[in-house]
Amino acid sequence: MKTDSFIRLLAGTVILLGCALTAFVNLWWLLVPAFVGANLIQSTLTGFCPPTLVLRKLGWVDADNVIHWGGQR
Repeated sequence: MKTDSFIRLLAGTVILLGCALTAFVNLWWLLVPAFVGANLIQSTLTGFCPPTLVLRKLGWVDADNVIHWGGQR
């Protein structure tokens, strides 16, 4: 899986989770999808993406931006 696909999957999952929590728990959970949206805009403008940074620190992303879960062999 490429990092771009992973970021879209992660963002979509967290946004849906935040919306569900808003509907069933409390309106304050709308801050979660708002934060994800702001982070997506920020990463587009600056090129800095925290989830990708974490994956790189773990050594799970190669030079072609392909994720190798559990590390590269």
